[in-house]
Amino acid sequence: MKRRAVGLMLGLTLALATCLAAAQEADEEAGEWHFTATLDGKPIGTHRFVIGGTAAARSVDSRALFTVRVLGIPVYRYRHQAEERWAGDCLRELRTETDDDGTRQQVAQRFDGDCPMSFAYWNPRLLKQQRLIDPQTGKAEPVRLEPLPDATIEVRGQPVRARGWRLHTAQQRIRIWYAADSKRWIGLDADTKGEHQLSYRLTSVRSTP
Repeated sequence: MKRRAVGLMLGLTLALATCLAAAQEADEEAGEWHFTATLDGKPIGTHRFVIGGTAAARSVDSRALFTVRVLGIPVYRYRHQAEERWAGDCLRELRTETDDDGTRQQVAQRFDGDCPMSFAYWNPRLLKQQRLIDPQTGKAEPVRLEPLPDATIEVRGQPVRARGWRLHTAQQRIRIWYAADSKRWIGLDADTKGEHQLSYRLTSVRSTP
């Protein structure tokens, strides 16, 4: 697997994943959600989300740390930190720092006029959007979502009945999975160039008192 191909493959997908808040309803308790990321079934890192505040004034902070190895040798590294501030359904502030295998990028942006959304799957209004804010660039991207048939996916070593949506962007197709009973976001799968698959699976949830 070539280094440049790995970077393009992960960068596009992770840019869409960095603002995925793990709570699925606006009144969900604040807390921490941890996901394990794999590439072709092999662990490459973790993505943590910390959600605070209330439905009227919510914060979402996340950190992604990934290292892809070939024969034990690191060939690609990705580090991303993001802070979102929301007023109801509206994204009001976005601050991110990204190190995409040595290429660094920062975003510090406020949204005072319209009511945009990032790739925040905890909010059902997302399913009606035609444009979403890319957290890695701060720019609005055209999107399209369509429902998928129910499926069973493995989460923490157990089969979980899941309902899914396919997210279409200009350069990516991602399958988002929610637990059929709790409606919590539990994973995603993205087919990438070279017939590789990047996956997220929920590993732990901790509510904040």
